[in-house]
Amino acid sequence: MPTIHPIFSSSDTITGVPASDTSSPIGRFAPSPTGRMHLGNLFTALLSWLSVRSRGGRWVLRIEDLDPQRSKREATILIEEDLRWLGLYWDEGGLENRGPHGPYSQSERHNLYEEALDRIKATGFCYPCSCSRADILATQAPHQSDGRVIYGGHCRPAHLPDPNAFQAQPGRYAVRLNVPDREIEFCDIISGRQRMNLSKECGDFILRRADGAWAYQLAVVVDDAAMGVTEVVRGNDLLLSAAQQIYLQQLLGYPTPRYAHLPLICNSSGQRLSKRDHSLSMEAIREKSTPEETIGLLAHLAGLIPEAAPISLSELIPLFSWDKLSPQPSIIL
Repeated sequence: MPTIHPIFSSSDTITGVPASDTSSPIGRFAPSPTGRMHLGNLFTALLSWLSVRSRGGRWVLRIEDLDPQRSKREATILIEEDLRWLGLYWDEGGLENRGPHGPYSQSERHNLYEEALDRIKATGFCYPCSCSRADILATQAPHQSDGRVIYGGHCRPAHLPDPNAFQAQPGRYAVRLNVPDREIEFCDIISGRQRMNLSKECGDFILRRADGAWAYQLAVVVDDAAMGVTEVVRGNDLLLSAAQQIYLQQLLGYPTPRYAHLPLICNSSGQRLSKRDHSLSMEAIREKSTPEETIGLLAHLAGLIPEAAPISLSELIPLFSWDKLSPQPSIIL
């Protein structure tokens, strides 16, 4: 197991450089089973699937059920049924745990996250944090429209690294990672060159919550590396997460995948779709449309075909190109 050497100089930029593009990439679709998928989820799934299929690659279905209160097995079953309805079959993963890297549900992968967290703790740059979200909001204004706040460092030890930070800590606490005042730079397939300052735009972020639940950032990084994922396709609301994940990848000695952050599909009022938009949920879509009509609409929204006409997946694969997708932040239906 490699030794972790934290990157805490303020003089350089941390650059996430993916491995050379391969003719046989591995992509993944990683939905949260908290409800029925909507058109935006399908947009992500289709473009991820097309990207790897157009180059003879493999597609992994991973279930991100880290939140035990909201995740439902019934929702996972519906996700799989809806993907099959569209013809988006996967090579690995799903409830059947098909493939060499299972289990493919995050709720069953705690030991992998624990091992990674222990390695990061050993650096002395993690620390216990007892601040609640209410505590943080009382001192910090939301940084962006999604309500994200930058942690002010109330529980951060005066001197880091601190190898004794977790000794004799009573009660329940979250585990935070101290981040350097440095820029993360990477090239997004759609949005181009990105530069983000970890300290100013992300702040010290949580790796494990006080209730014991694993944070998204750590789990995703561990799973992408373990499953050999070379390409991550997701909405551009997660663009900032790439900076946090690249830092974790470099701490843990993991490769950096290629990132493609898609425009968000929004309703006619300009609001991003959610699972509460029942008119654009898979239940409503399957009642009104055929798979070919749905694929045609999504392909048109991506700029792959000139109009929203029915098209099969086999016809669409040779038409796929990331160059056709606009870097605009959203697509209005």
